[in-house]
Amino acid sequence: MPSSVDFSGRPFHFIGIGGIGMSALAYILAKRNLPISGSDLQTTHITQRLQTLGAHIFWSQDASNFAAFPPQIDPNSTPKSLNLGQTNGSEQAVMITTGMIEPKVNGKASPSMHLPQVICSTAIHPENSEYKAALELGCPIFHRSDLLAALIEEYQSIAVAGTHGKTTTSSLIAYMMLKAGLDPTILVGGEVSAWEGNARVGQSPYLVAEADESDGSLVKFAPAIGIITNIELDHPDHYESLDQVVSTFEIFAEHCKTLIGCIDCQTLRERIQPHISYSLNPNSGADYTVEAVKYHSEGSQAQVWERGQRLGELHVKLLGQHNLQNALAAVAVGRYLGLEFSAIAQAIATFEGAKRRFEHRGSCNGILFVDDYAHHPSEIRATLAAARLRKTPGSPSNPQVKRVVAIFQPHRYSRTQAFLSEFAQCFSDADRVVVTDIYSAGEPNTTQINGQQLADLIATYHPQVDYRQSLDSVKTLLTEILQPGDLALFLGAGNLNKIIPEALAFYQSQHQPEVEPRQPSARSTR
Repeated sequence: MPSSVDFSGRPFHFIGIGGIGMSALAYILAKRNLPISGSDLQTTHITQRLQTLGAHIFWSQDASNFAAFPPQIDPNSTPKSLNLGQTNGSEQAVMITTGMIEPKVNGKASPSMHLPQVICSTAIHPENSEYKAALELGCPIFHRSDLLAALIEEYQSIAVAGTHGKTTTSSLIAYMMLKAGLDPTILVGGEVSAWEGNARVGQSPYLVAEADESDGSLVKFAPAIGIITNIELDHPDHYESLDQVVSTFEIFAEHCKTLIGCIDCQTLRERIQPHISYSLNPNSGADYTVEAVKYHSEGSQAQVWERGQRLGELHVKLLGQHNLQNALAAVAVGRYLGLEFSAIAQAIATFEGAKRRFEHRGSCNGILFVDDYAHHPSEIRATLAAARLRKTPGSPSNPQVKRVVAIFQPHRYSRTQAFLSEFAQCFSDADRVVVTDIYSAGEPNTTQINGQQLADLIATYHPQVDYRQSLDSVKTLLTEILQPGDLALFLGAGNLNKIIPEALAFYQSQHQPEVEPRQPSARSTR
């Protein structure tokens, strides 16, 4: 595991500091009063938060950002390059675990403290001018996962991995620990109102982190407790097969001192042997199971059992079967940490969720606008099943929904192409489907796949599908088709959600409150 990240005072510079994963790491280091700088292409509330902590941010990814850092390398040496490209399978996992590129002076590592340690993600291209300037200067360069791995080593860490549910499960575990007084440090892939962002610094020895498998870097992490929620192929840009995905999770499992896993997932059940298991099936033989489950428009409830002993009743505000599974993972972690079930259940019952995970963005004229990050067919199917629960009788705070309108932006050409058949069949729980063009996430379109082709395939299984190429045309369509009683569910990991405020504003402008007729005053003689 990488151990050469220097936390003693040497500065850090993040290329792409505003990303959800990068910003969480930068926040933790800034709260440690370490010198932080970085670059991004636009200001956001996330970058503003970092600036309030003293981070210096450049608004372009340019070589000139390193003008303040003089070169400290042997002029006869050739800078090594950290491979940030996209390759397939385990090869990439090996290539990105090489750790830092250390500047050399006379054949020895330079002790210079003013050269920053540069943090990159897989999204940074080797030809990025800022990255190339860091190489030429001789800065130590780390992959984002190297820094996270170094932090995980410092704590009694809990790392949540899995193809789906990582953000909700890690946030739920962190929230439970926070409410129980365990005061964890937190790094998650979404924003949570309880700690006003995607990261938090606690004073205890515990750290809760989301552990991503997308680029193979999961193999670097060695937490005290590891959780695997499920295993599927989700990143065909990196992995060629499910077997390659499983191999990455197997290495992660070997590195965990204690592994907790959901054996409702067949792949996990057959290929990984967790030390502690959980399942929604009471006959599964899992350590943690549930009975008397009730799913409804305001969440779910169930009786929780621990190795044959009834613990008590669990209430979850988050909709759907998948979120009950996520909550059961939190129960397993809490019990392993020695928490009373009453404290666990009390915390879980008040957890509101993370942003972009069935996030209520507003309502007007009886139309509810919801934003969800689901971008894989399994996630879409689970999210729509949860949304359909809102069609059951509700309460004044959660009125009954008449129609579920799914608005979907496919994410990445490679994923869309790889799962065309699965995408075509995963919208059965929507009453109407709107599809827009594919969000590239920087990928080249090598197969010439497009959103129209996907919409046509969905239409072979669904009676009401609309395609609109641009987000502006999607917004226009929504102003025409949405009606009172609709749940407008925005699905995707791209930028589709930026039209939600505009669509909501349109309906707000159309729904002005009626003005009461003016009553004559008591002194009027008319």
